[in-house]
Amino acid sequence: MLKMLPCVLPGAWQELGWISKVHVNRPAVVRHAEQIKKWRTVKGNWQAAWLLKAVTCIDLTTLSGDDTPSNVHRLCFKAKHPIREDLLKALDMHDKGITVGAVCVYPARVTDAVNALKAAGCNIPVASVAAGFPSGQTPLETRLAEIKLAVEYGAREIDIVISRSLVLTGQWEGLYEEIRQCREACGEAHMKTILATGELGSLANVYKASMIAMMAGSDFIKTSTGKEVENATFPVGVVMMRAIREFYWQTGNKVGFKPAGGIRTAKEAITWLMLVKEELGVEWLTPELFRLGASSLLEDIERQIFYHVTGSYALQHDLAMA
Repeated sequence: MLKMLPCVLPGAWQELGWISKVHVNRPAVVRHAEQIKKWRTVKGNWQAAWLLKAVTCIDLTTLSGDDTPSNVHRLCFKAKHPIREDLLKALDMHDKGITVGAVCVYPARVTDAVNALKAAGCNIPVASVAAGFPSGQTPLETRLAEIKLAVEYGAREIDIVISRSLVLTGQWEGLYEEIRQCREACGEAHMKTILATGELGSLANVYKASMIAMMAGSDFIKTSTGKEVENATFPVGVVMMRAIREFYWQTGNKVGFKPAGGIRTAKEAITWLMLVKEELGVEWLTPELFRLGASSLLEDIERQIFYHVTGSYALQHDLAMA
């Protein structure tokens, strides 16, 4: 599917000619993606186990213009208690400390989230979108300042967004330099780089942007902002994971993967987990290397677990809103 080429390490820009030779066999990638959709899902206790694994990898997100301290506090409570206690007891998982992977908010709401999680006595990290999210169409100086403010407010993870124009015009050195400066601005915080794949024009550009982002120091590469017309898709996921695998083979560095946008059902979550296992291996199935960006996914997962435990579907009042 992909023509693999030698990975160029940061600082070796004189060898960057390889990037113009990258080729992605789109028909083969699309055929593989169609096969993924037909994979049989797991059932019974295995399904419940996969769903609980998915819960621990969710970045529970609210990125609305009407976000307030109160709904951020509610989100943080749900982050600590993602599944009803009695359901976890029925699965003998009540004492395993199951929480979501992180809470993701705008920079202005980071302090609210940090305070709420601290009051709840848990160590769930707060992630903040930054760097001109979602368009990336602000001056670099402004984007860097926004990152530094989010870190100062207490964000331990920063989800930056790239300038799509640099990809579409082939300015790979410029893209590398911008991401590198963002990485520097993040300091000790983990950095997830959003590629906004639905706006990159081709799967080859997705692969190239993935490689550049990892070379510039990204801890994760992420599919989408969730605001594009096309968000996380399986063809894009396959290409990004192949890039991650190639980068690992060439450097020994493991970079995380985060599909985001449009992932709403438990079945989709399990399929993404299975795809990660298939492409990258079991070691990537941890919150340190895999996240699901979602705002409504947790509700469907909890409904499926409710059905598994009780044999009946949950009514609207049976489950707390995420």
